[in-house]
Amino acid sequence: MLHHTTADPHAPTPPHTRRGIVAAVADWSARHRALAIGGWLALVALAVLSGAIPLGEQARATDPGEAGVAEQRIDAAGGYAVRENVLITGPGTDAAVTDLVTALESISSAASGAAPEAVADIGSPLSEHGERWLADDGAALVTFAILGPDAEYDANYRAVLDAVAAVQADHPDTELLQAGDATLSGAVDAGIKDDMHRAETTSLPLTVLVLLAVFGSIVAAGLPLLLAATSVAGAFGLLALLGHWLPFNGAGSAIVLLIGMAVGIDYSLFYLRRFREERAAGHDPDTALRTTARTSGHVVAASGLTVIVCMAGLLITGIDVLKGLALGTVLVVALAVLGSITVLPALIATLRHRVDAARLPWIGKRRIKAEPSRLWERIAAHVVRRPVLTGGLAAVLLLIAATPVLGLRLQDAAVTASLPPGTSTAADNAVTMQEHFPGSATSARVVITPDDGHPLDTAALETAVERLHAAAAASDGRLLEPITTTSLGDALVIRVPLAGDTTGPEADAALAHLRDHALPAALGHTDTQTAVTGKTALPHDFTQQLTTRTPWVIAFILLLAFALLAVTFRSWALPLASIALNLLSIGAACGALTWVFQGGHFEDLLGFTSYGGVVSWIPIFMFIILFGLSMDYHIFVLSRVAERRRAGAAGRDAIVGGIAASAGVVSSAALIMTGVFSVFVTLSAIEYKMLGLGMALAILLDATVVRGVLLPAALALMGDRAWGRALH
Repeated sequence: MLHHTTADPHAPTPPHTRRGIVAAVADWSARHRALAIGGWLALVALAVLSGAIPLGEQARATDPGEAGVAEQRIDAAGGYAVRENVLITGPGTDAAVTDLVTALESISSAASGAAPEAVADIGSPLSEHGERWLADDGAALVTFAILGPDAEYDANYRAVLDAVAAVQADHPDTELLQAGDATLSGAVDAGIKDDMHRAETTSLPLTVLVLLAVFGSIVAAGLPLLLAATSVAGAFGLLALLGHWLPFNGAGSAIVLLIGMAVGIDYSLFYLRRFREERAAGHDPDTALRTTARTSGHVVAASGLTVIVCMAGLLITGIDVLKGLALGTVLVVALAVLGSITVLPALIATLRHRVDAARLPWIGKRRIKAEPSRLWERIAAHVVRRPVLTGGLAAVLLLIAATPVLGLRLQDAAVTASLPPGTSTAADNAVTMQEHFPGSATSARVVITPDDGHPLDTAALETAVERLHAAAAASDGRLLEPITTTSLGDALVIRVPLAGDTTGPEADAALAHLRDHALPAALGHTDTQTAVTGKTALPHDFTQQLTTRTPWVIAFILLLAFALLAVTFRSWALPLASIALNLLSIGAACGALTWVFQGGHFEDLLGFTSYGGVVSWIPIFMFIILFGLSMDYHIFVLSRVAERRRAGAAGRDAIVGGIAASAGVVSSAALIMTGVFSVFVTLSAIEYKMLGLGMALAILLDATVVRGVLLPAALALMGDRAWGRALH
């Protein structure tokens, strides 16, 4: 085994070493503790209160592509055309259909207070061409539009629910299943709220347990929680304020919450671990804190800046939802970095030796020593002796794990896939409805508006709709019945059911046939503009734009990450090696993600239903987040190796010593992050499950195989060429 040099890695800062702005800010905070702590709490309180400023409605995201254009035209025409469907099966279907249609027609204007109609455009087996609403197995479908904006619409919707429930009560042997725009949107909103609540209630106790195990002290474990909680609270307050100008999707709340918890705790861990090491080396609290600010403080700032820069890559996609997600992540990371270099040093300076107060039995005594890891010291020593063999073997294993990415298929999750069976009545109803009337609950919406500003030609449109029925009959099963129409201000919305499972290849092919062939043939001779949206078109256009922009996003992130690392370490070789190692771990995680979710493995264990693809935004979001977060560990480990080199240690001794000294904090941080992101796997939405599994696996690989094997192997092979001017 290699032996460490006698040089002291904890020696005072050499004369040629600049303290830097981060250390200066931390030193000021430590000397002005009350002002730093009070200022931080005031900043968080101001951020939280700013979110309550009544500035009107929150900004709405604009969807990309033709589907986004269609949604804008719906808004311009007066609002969303809400359409619901009720599937009726079993004995007494005919009588139930009659009673339901009668009940819908009798919902009076009193239900909404002012609207002349509550329900319109009812389609059923009782309508003209009633066979379109009948399935071969005898099941019947009743479709209708719910009218009325805002409170009027809410009253009408409740009246519809009451009518369906009353008919169901009158026909107990007949099954009435409702699914449509309102019910499925409500199911998604309820799922988001439930997932958010579960993330909060699950992540906090799990994080507390891990922190107690890592620090062995109640006080020390409380500091990371304080920083993380205040950072998250401030970020959500600022999001509520900025959300008036930049749209933020509520579905991203759980992601921002857990990322904020993860980075806030990580940054605190870097600080506290180094402070303990300096104290264990015999330095007084003030000196220990100054050294901590100069070393770990610099690492935290560099890591946080890397995450922020990487997240800025999402802006290149041009997709509002991803821009909002980037904004939320940038805010929570920026606040965590700011808190870690201001309020955290002030708290440590205030507590001094009491930072380890309220120690836990046995664990506390063991953790307070902050000794180098003997296990990782032995592993690193073995790796640097045989860097080609060990590093090559690890790289090959990660490349093998990444091979499923070659068959990756990107698509967006349908509601029925996003909400697993049994978690939503509306989603389960949509699945059953799909079996009898494919595409009816999630049909394409064709928005027709006049081309010359004049009112729509009703007669011409009636003829065009008949042509569309004929086109559906001649589409070889790609376009289905019943096709329905709903008037919406100056626009007409035509619902066309598509073959397939909403977001699969068959549905995409049907959408292309509708856009490229059926609509031009049916409406080409009318003075109208058409645009198609819906639960197939929206994710299709989203994925198409994201796929087109992804290479630019990746190039942007790689170039900026290279520049940041080059400035941080004043080396060309280290950034190149760092990027290559990050790509290996991310590739392996994405490969596992593809194998599990696209291949349909472990469905029962993870509680999902495979639909033959991976949600389109997951891989690029994972790439961005992991590329930023993995730099936490990478910069931390490299900084410890560089310290030993500057103190006079030989190259391989410095590598082994740096790995051993940083292994404890890296392992602890990885354990915390893995625990936090594993919470995603327990949530209901398949997008969260994918993100949780992919992130947790990538972090584990990064903290073990990459930082423990590949990094020391790469450093040993590059030798002094790795450092450039970093050691001068």
